[in-house]
Amino acid sequence: MLRPVTDALRLATFAGVARPASSARPDDPDADLVRRIGKGDVLAVRALTARKLPRLTALAARILGDPSEAEDVAQESLIRAWRQAPVWRFGEARFDTWLHRVAVNLCRDRLRRRRPGDAADLDALVDPGPAPDRGLEARDVGDRVAAAMATLPPRQREAVVLCHYQDLGNIEAAQVLGVSVEALESLLSRGRRALRAALSDLVP
Repeated sequence: MLRPVTDALRLATFAGVARPASSARPDDPDADLVRRIGKGDVLAVRALTARKLPRLTALAARILGDPSEAEDVAQESLIRAWRQAPVWRFGEARFDTWLHRVAVNLCRDRLRRRRPGDAADLDALVDPGPAPDRGLEARDVGDRVAAAMATLPPRQREAVVLCHYQDLGNIEAAQVLGVSVEALESLLSRGRRALRAALSDLVP
C-alpha cells in the first residue's frame, strides 16, 4: 500500500526521471525454492508465499484499486506458481518475472469484467499516514497520488507500478507486459508526463 507522503514525493520525482533499462540478473534467487516446491516441499511453499504474497498483493492493489480483489489475485497467482513449479524450466526466464506476468494478466481479466462506471476504491490505496509533512496532510497527499495513478490508462499504470513500486528494470518490466523495451519506455514516458503534471506541486 502507499506510504502517503514519502511515496508521493518519490513518485512525483520518478515521473520526471528516466530509469536505466537494466538487464535481468543471470541467476534466479527463487530457483532453490521452486525446485523444492516441485518436489512437494511444504516448507518451501511457505517460504515462497512469505516472500511473494505481500509483493503480489501490493502490485494488484495498485492496478485494481481494490484490496479484496488484490488479495484474490495474489492468491490465485501463487496457486498457479505451485502448479507450474514441477515443470518449471530454469534459464528461460526468471520465476519472479513469470509470476508478475501472471498477476498482471489476472488483473487485466478482472478489469475487463468490471461494468462501465465501476471505479477503484481510492481510499483503499491510502494507508493511515504519519503526521503532516511540509504543510500537507498525509491522507490528502495519499489521495492525490492514488487519484493520479487511477487516471492513467491501464498499460501506463502497469508500467509505472512495475518500474516504480515493484522496482523492476525496464527489460524485465517489458517481459512482464509482453512488449518491447521501446514500447515500455514509451508507456513510462507518457505515464510520467501525466503524473508529473498532476503531482508537480509535490516536488521540492
